[in-house]
Amino acid sequence: MMKIHKLHFLLSFFAVALLSGCTPTKEQSPNIILFMVDDMGWQDTSVPFWHKKTPYNKRYHTPGMERLASEGMIFTQAYASSVCSPTRVSLMSGMNAARHRVTNWTLRRNASVDATDSILSYPDWNVNGLQPVDSIERSTYATMLPQILKDNGYFTIHCGKAHFGAMTTPSANPLNCGFDINIAGHAAGGLGSYLGEQNFGNKEKGFHSEPWGVPGLEKYHGDSIFITEALTIEAKKALDSARISNKPFFLYMAHYAVHIPLNADKRFYQKYLEMGLPESEAKYASMIEAMDKSLVDLMDYLDENKLTDNTIILFMSDNGGFSLRPRAGELHTHNSPLQSGKGSAYEGGIREPMIVKWPGKVSQKSICDDYLIIEDFYPSIIEMAGIDNFSTPQTIDGKSFVPMLLEQNNKKQERDLFWHFPNNWGPTGPGIGATSTIRSGEWKLIYYYANQQCELFNIPEDIGEHTDLAASMPDKVNELALKLGNYLRSVDAQRPTSKTTGKLVPWPDEAGDIHQ
Repeated sequence: MMKIHKLHFLLSFFAVALLSGCTPTKEQSPNIILFMVDDMGWQDTSVPFWHKKTPYNKRYHTPGMERLASEGMIFTQAYASSVCSPTRVSLMSGMNAARHRVTNWTLRRNASVDATDSILSYPDWNVNGLQPVDSIERSTYATMLPQILKDNGYFTIHCGKAHFGAMTTPSANPLNCGFDINIAGHAAGGLGSYLGEQNFGNKEKGFHSEPWGVPGLEKYHGDSIFITEALTIEAKKALDSARISNKPFFLYMAHYAVHIPLNADKRFYQKYLEMGLPESEAKYASMIEAMDKSLVDLMDYLDENKLTDNTIILFMSDNGGFSLRPRAGELHTHNSPLQSGKGSAYEGGIREPMIVKWPGKVSQKSICDDYLIIEDFYPSIIEMAGIDNFSTPQTIDGKSFVPMLLEQNNKKQERDLFWHFPNNWGPTGPGIGATSTIRSGEWKLIYYYANQQCELFNIPEDIGEHTDLAASMPDKVNELALKLGNYLRSVDAQRPTSKTTGKLVPWPDEAGDIHQ
């Protein structure tokens, strides 16, 4: 008798569904916004990502980030690569930089941007970036994150900086990378100007000029608008299209801000001048607040269109904050208490501000002190989207941080993180140079290829990396150097060559007697 009642119930359910013009479906997939900022440092916000507020947290005004943090989870130890292209390739492929070999920033096809050096020659890294096809020389082939989302029913939007692959290669156009809509994305990782009056770096009004002119925003040329605002307006229009499509959306909101040049956003500039900041720092602060206003506008859009409860927002930066000229003040200090900045293996070059809001899943005002790295976003977003049946030609190194979000991770910091930069970025400064690095629990080891020396730091006790413990703790150096060397060999990582010997520089665990 119970079976009959159950059958009657099911028949009634399907009848109602058919009469209402719909069919039973699985739980609706969440919308996802990945809000990626360029060159934003760990301290470029009024949200403290440390155990206390610092002078920089008091300088900047980011109410959008404060709002997001109050509604989600802060990650105090989120890491990326020290420069942009390695980060973005890891993000879109799930691979560590040592494996994908896009270890410096990309621009022109088959052309390396490595600066020359008197000590080292640099390897033939993948200067053409990440590609959706396997036919492009000196590139890494992968199924990119938006393609997986698109293949699983998502409406995918790219807005802002792409920088996936070199000029004239397929991935220079985000439409070849799994995006349904591309707004202003192309091969370059920077721009000539943030100002509409200057045509966003294009030489002529109404036209696109490579490499530093931003494409696709010609209707704003000659206007007084700041590009951060223009991109936000266009992103909301694209979200309108997504709503019409009746699909869940993935918006990759990848701002050009706050990369140089330093241009003042007039909406916010004056108040920072009145705070007594030097002109360049007032410009930078206005760019930070303009970026934050974009976040506010997108969150308001979700509220207005009743999308908030089913939309995940992930906030992240691609590398440490820029701490060179034209920034004012002492160089390499703009991310204090972290040492150095963009391009450095020190924390100032790789530790990022990260926040995740997942309504109904992530506790509000929560904090995660465990560490993660940029390639972890790939499997995490796929899991958050509810996708469990996919395949890729690439090996995925990233590990999902969903257990951290759901506070299910009871074994913290047992995993090792790796960075690999066998290149010459150009600038000089603390931690800047050809390096390989491991973070293992509270310990961090940096290996410098130029002098084949190691530095060892206890990060929780010495967040500024001021006390090198390598000489006093040779056993720990040996342990971490072996782990680092084994990992680099396992992924067939590249190494610089010594100009003195003509041979490849030794691996970290093979570098003479420095670990004895």
